[in-house]
Amino acid sequence: MKTQSTEDNWNANLYDQNHSFVSMFGTNLIELLAITAGEKILDLGCGTGDLTKKLYDIGGDVIGADKSQNMITQAVSKYSNIKFFVRDVTALGYNAEFDAVFSNATLHWVKQPKDALSCIYQSLKPGGRFVAEFGGKGNVHIITSEIIEQIKQSGIEYKIEQFPWFYPSIGEYTSLMEEAGFRVTFAEHFDRPTPLVGEYGLKNWIEMFGSLLFEGISQDKKDEIVTKVENNLKEILYKDGNWIADYKRIRVRGIKNNKPSY
Repeated sequence: MKTQSTEDNWNANLYDQNHSFVSMFGTNLIELLAITAGEKILDLGCGTGDLTKKLYDIGGDVIGADKSQNMITQAVSKYSNIKFFVRDVTALGYNAEFDAVFSNATLHWVKQPKDALSCIYQSLKPGGRFVAEFGGKGNVHIITSEIIEQIKQSGIEYKIEQFPWFYPSIGEYTSLMEEAGFRVTFAEHFDRPTPLVGEYGLKNWIEMFGSLLFEGISQDKKDEIVTKVENNLKEILYKDGNWIADYKRIRVRGIKNNKPSY
């Protein structure tokens, strides 16, 4: 998703051209959502709208929301019959409007998970459901560890604040869901090796998703670091002409509890 920084660094064209796996792997998450025709659904972190369109096609009264104006502009141009809005997940502003909130590959960008879950909970009608998948503990650990190591070896100071993601354990995240008021009905943490197509797949992935790790580093130095990362990881992650990213995902389903009356 699309909460990468206050600046909109998202390249929507590159996202569509080289990272279609984001939507592809989200397709079976829709099965967990189990839409009933006419339900009002919020696709949170919709990107350029491909999964929003799938939700629409199977009968959802769906709205797409993303923090990135670049992503929303692309989504509107592709699917003009669907409503898309620029929204920050920590400041949605909805109140009991949706039967379901759906989110794919977004919540690992949100480093204020309590705020996000509070807003998601507030957005749902009583009994509404929240279904999400995102990076979990250990996600792309091989890739990011090598990037950080090469930054350090280049003599550049690395600060943990530069790490742009939140990769919780399943216990940590489901506890946060319960704290927000959800009844967690499904949760899993699983390996999902993900092909990054072609010889430049890893470089493209770093360019698309890992730019914050290189803040303040010149383009020449960044290129040098990325080349070293590729060289060091090729034997581990490059198979049959494609890079394979070491993804680990969390998938959850929660229900907004009706408030008990005492």
